[in-house]
Amino acid sequence: MAQPDFLLIGAMKCGTSTLATQLGLQDGVFMTTPKEPNFFSDDDIYARGTDWYAALYAEAAPGDLKGEASTHYTKLPTYPDTVARMTALLAAPRLVYMIRNPITRAVSHYIHEWSEGRMSSDPVQAFESSEEITSYGCYGMQIAPFVEAYGAAHIHLTSLEQIKADPDAEFTRIAAFLGLPDTAAWVHDLPAQNISAERMRRLPLQGLLIDHPVAAALRRRLVPKSLRAWIRAKRTMTTRPEIPKDLQNRIETRFVEDRDRLAAIFPDHPALDLCYPFAPQ
Repeated sequence: MAQPDFLLIGAMKCGTSTLATQLGLQDGVFMTTPKEPNFFSDDDIYARGTDWYAALYAEAAPGDLKGEASTHYTKLPTYPDTVARMTALLAAPRLVYMIRNPITRAVSHYIHEWSEGRMSSDPVQAFESSEEITSYGCYGMQIAPFVEAYGAAHIHLTSLEQIKADPDAEFTRIAAFLGLPDTAAWVHDLPAQNISAERMRRLPLQGLLIDHPVAAALRRRLVPKSLRAWIRAKRTMTTRPEIPKDLQNRIETRFVEDRDRLAAIFPDHPALDLCYPFAPQ
């Protein structure tokens, strides 16, 4: 049965879409469509069976390194069965875990949920009522089950900050970990992927009333451009929300404690300083 050689396992809002696209552009690398099958995490997708998952790799050429990228795999406590399902099928895959400053990740997570209409315009209420905004950024906690299952040597920890600082050098390290040829190289003219730059909030029945081509054509004919622009502006988050200092202090305390757990697994890793500028030195 066709199986992946490697998986990008998260974290959410840390640049995995860009990294997956970069890897898919390399000779001898096959990435699944969809990019995020979420097979091992989501119950309804796992129920499709291993034949469905294997079929995602059916078009890979002989000798290709096969991979997928599912951020749901490091979303505890939302998806508790991921590692057990993965170890039952995959003996020794190479895993890439991409992180970023957990505070900025949390804010990006909130913006994403707000744009999807799942969270209110009050970030304080959202942070305090939605445990996942914080827990998905507790990287030590999230990666620990994978370390226990496969060992730290099977995991490459990287960060958005490292790739931004020196994409060539960090991509070379990732490529070497995955076993890509020395010719593998970062593509510099590729736009960043999955950017929520507009931060536009989705509306109820968005697919039918907004995204459908017939509705779009009618809207352009019947609704003045100035009114369309006004409505668009009302649905757009123009500035990143600020977290009140007291709430930020509480979140930072939790992230600093989790950083210690991550440091115990990956001591002296560059991401520890780059991603935690708020941690005591």
